[in-house]
Amino acid sequence: MISVMNRTSLIPWLAAAALPAVAADPPKAENAYLAFVKKQAADLRAKDAPPASAEAWAKRRGELRGQLVAAWGGFPAEKCPLDPQHHGELKRDGYRVEKITFQTRPGVRMTANAYVPDKPGRLPAILMVHGHWRGAKQDPVVQSRCIGAARLGFFVLCVDAFGAGERGVGTALGEYHGEMTAATLLPVGLPLSGLQVYENMRAVDYLLTRSEVDGERIGITGASGGGNQTMYAGAMDDRLKAVVPVCSVGNYQAYLGAACCLCEVVPGALKFTEEGDVLGLVAPRALMVVSATRDAFQFSVGEAKKSVAAATPIFKLLGKPESIRHAVFDSPHDYNRDMREAMYGWMTLHLKGEGDGSPVREPEIKTEDPEALRCFPGDTRPKDFVTVPKFAAAEGRKLLAARKRVRPHKEKALERGLGGLPGGNGTAAYGTGAAFTFDSEPGVTLPVRRESGPDALNPLVLLLNLDGGKAAEAGPLADAFRKAGVDLVTVDLRATGTLAVSGDKIGNAPDHNSAEWGLWVGRPLLGQWVQDVRRVIDAARMTLLVGGAPQEVIVVGEGPAGLVALAAAATDKRITKTAAVGALASFVTDEPYKDQRLGVMAPGILRDVGDVAHLAVLAAPRRVVIAGGVGGNGKPLTAEQLREAYQPASQMWAALGKPAGIVIETSTDPPYGVGRLTTRLSATAPRSSPPDR
Repeated sequence: MISVMNRTSLIPWLAAAALPAVAADPPKAENAYLAFVKKQAADLRAKDAPPASAEAWAKRRGELRGQLVAAWGGFPAEKCPLDPQHHGELKRDGYRVEKITFQTRPGVRMTANAYVPDKPGRLPAILMVHGHWRGAKQDPVVQSRCIGAARLGFFVLCVDAFGAGERGVGTALGEYHGEMTAATLLPVGLPLSGLQVYENMRAVDYLLTRSEVDGERIGITGASGGGNQTMYAGAMDDRLKAVVPVCSVGNYQAYLGAACCLCEVVPGALKFTEEGDVLGLVAPRALMVVSATRDAFQFSVGEAKKSVAAATPIFKLLGKPESIRHAVFDSPHDYNRDMREAMYGWMTLHLKGEGDGSPVREPEIKTEDPEALRCFPGDTRPKDFVTVPKFAAAEGRKLLAARKRVRPHKEKALERGLGGLPGGNGTAAYGTGAAFTFDSEPGVTLPVRRESGPDALNPLVLLLNLDGGKAAEAGPLADAFRKAGVDLVTVDLRATGTLAVSGDKIGNAPDHNSAEWGLWVGRPLLGQWVQDVRRVIDAARMTLLVGGAPQEVIVVGEGPAGLVALAAAATDKRITKTAAVGALASFVTDEPYKDQRLGVMAPGILRDVGDVAHLAVLAAPRRVVIAGGVGGNGKPLTAEQLREAYQPASQMWAALGKPAGIVIETSTDPPYGVGRLTTRLSATAPRSSPPDR
């Protein structure tokens, strides 16, 4: 049975020990987190070298493909039926445009346009992937290369990426599929980048069903995010004989410091490769990389040259040095006419066997009204159409349904999912007062503040807020703890508060860039924040050797930091009690996340460990307080919804014979202070034993 109480009852159960009386100004480290991540990346790839032989590359090739698929959460063992459906067509001079959908995964339909030349025989084909143009496959920039290629005799299939174009959460064109929409896929371990690769491979399957298409002569091209899709599909699918990524190739380390879409992020990629080897997976098939002189740094000519240079020896080892080309244009980020004509020439050489790969002049083009190309104009899309969040939610529910019982022994799986916890002892760097700094790990220095309680062995409460220590100190919950006479500790976790990254917010993700950088190096911010919490505890214990170890170590997280508190308690038994205040109650949501942090969405956490309730389970039998909670849409949950979300946790504490060990407080109103229930709750709360280490 779960106790359901007012959130003001939080205080009596929560308490730990005093931090040192040292102080200093917080370090001025505006780009410290970025510098830390860059060093991590450089160290990971420091020993990269070209393959010594074709045999060595063949071995590496198989390993790398396997590593990429694993980072993407795997591909389905069996392909579902394509079930193609025709939604109308437009007849034009020399070609027609068909509006079609087909199934990529069970119940998931891809919207597409087929540009079919009025020519007899089996034709070479090009898969066009759109990138981040607002109109997706309907956008005039994207249409232009489809029409141009069709009028040059190529069968063209142009598809909407998952979550874009006609496949958004809403039905209007122009929706962005990144940030907190794509974030819904991370906990189930199926990042958008991998879903796109698999869907584009299914698009090739569809091309092979068309009697007009010569299956031995298929190419792929796209720009920006579509260029990334092009590179990965070309790397993974040998049926694509000519691959032309445009304004997209740089290298993974160049992404660190930039903002990119989640559809471009391969979690943990820098732990096993760099972009040059991914380009090398195309060899010995034809690859032309197109760059623009006025593009963003991560796609710049200089950064692209590094990856092309790394891939070139692989083409040479396989006897095809002429099959890789780097074409550079004086242009901003685009897929303009000069770039299109270069692509036509490359496709003409490698798919038609004509010419020498030089640019081919583009025929006259007249684009369509975007609405005319839609499979589902206006609001006619079926109500049960599967969007990104709906797909993620369905996958999440399958994972949870497959858990026949609560499995408490998942600490190691959690640590792996968090990217590992380096450990070590916290060290005070400066100070003589209520504030000090210490190193959480080399390159990460955190400012901490302590407000001492009245007694020598006060409980220590570490109050976490991902807006920073000052935000935690200023809130009503901090006031309530002060009145309770605890030692109150606040900290700026890395990339938060005074350590926040400039320009970090993208859309609804306040920590968008910093979270993505952590994903690239295989260290989700959730894991890095847990590391910081553990090191604050280290610092507290190191400085209390004379006065004795803390009797109580309590970690409380407000809002998204509630997940940090639960994950920290799950991995550190020194934490005697923990509380999540107004935190996300489940990773499963049919809508994009709102009022959450991208950094708490560790890839595969729901698959490998479980839902938020299962994080709480890992803290059993210690006291856990859930003070209110919200759904993925940011709306507060009712008492009944909260009970349901934490049912696995209540089952665990009941099985341990300690049903009062988890308490759910449903009120989400301030001031969370010490109220009428304080004495009663203190009496019912069993006191935890002092930590044993």
